[in-house]
Amino acid sequence: MKIGNIDLGDKPVLLAPMEDVTDASFRGICREQGADMVYTEFIPAEGLVRDARKAYAKLLTSDEEAPVGIQIYGSDPDAMVRAAVMADNAPSLVGGHGCDLIDINFGCPVSKIAARGAGSGMMKDPDKMVLITRRIVEAVKKPVTVKTRLGWDEGSKIIVELAERLQDTGISALTIHGRTRCQMYKGEADWTLIGKVKENPRMTIPIIGNGDIVSARTAAEAFNRYGVDGIMVARASFGHPWIFKEIKHYLATGEELPPLGVRERVALAKKHFSLSVRLKGVPTGVYEMRRHLSCYFKGLPDFKATRMRLVTEDDPGKVLEILDGIASVWGDTPLNEAGNVYGV
Repeated sequence: MKIGNIDLGDKPVLLAPMEDVTDASFRGICREQGADMVYTEFIPAEGLVRDARKAYAKLLTSDEEAPVGIQIYGSDPDAMVRAAVMADNAPSLVGGHGCDLIDINFGCPVSKIAARGAGSGMMKDPDKMVLITRRIVEAVKKPVTVKTRLGWDEGSKIIVELAERLQDTGISALTIHGRTRCQMYKGEADWTLIGKVKENPRMTIPIIGNGDIVSARTAAEAFNRYGVDGIMVARASFGHPWIFKEIKHYLATGEELPPLGVRERVALAKKHFSLSVRLKGVPTGVYEMRRHLSCYFKGLPDFKATRMRLVTEDDPGKVLEILDGIASVWGDTPLNEAGNVYGV
């Protein structure tokens, strides 16, 4: 699959953009674990235009995570175009990489965003969605992609027609989450309409499917049953970045990898933590790793007190000592095929 001139190979597996999750350190770890491409947290266009420090910080990428897409959202066409141009010329944390493509978020269902007509709120105004997309494509040099949903609600699943209109603006790929905005993240993702978009003979750009990819088997089913060009993994990667390695191995061999042991998880968590501290410094790199560290060891027995220490300790060296202690105490704890602790 190619997005513009970015060759991602056959059946690529991508890390979805997630607020407060897909920061630079997590993106780097997921790339190391087999993700073919990663995306930034979604960035508010108006925040970039106002030069808001928090928004600008999310714009920065590193060479270790390339190829990487910068995702922006908003409802004001002028601000979206200006933000896209900023993303097109984004600097880098390390090495001057910048970004490889610009992704437009028309899929976030969070009320505070959708209520302002941004994210999946744009599903109520497809004409404006198409206008913004066309203007961004015309304004930037890098490939532009779109991530969206099936529609606003059950009665307005417009994605098959909308996909053609978005393609006509000149975008290089389209990612579809198999839920409506009103579903939020509830219920099962409906991949049938994603499949219909892919089957449409007028569609020539890559179609990437998203929603409920939680294992190597569900990833393989998405490719085999619906014919998508790529898949995007979201919540299942949180605390489980090695899911990309599991998926890639299964797609290549048809066999599942054994579950990652506690010691291996500790080694990966330490690398992730050290990368976060290196990229963001102390204390930010420590604080922003806490949400990740609390998820690396879900299911371990008698772990509550250790988890509390892990997510409240401020000193980087002591955090690493706690992680070493986890390997020492729980390193031989047996895991089942799903990667969970037996009997828990």
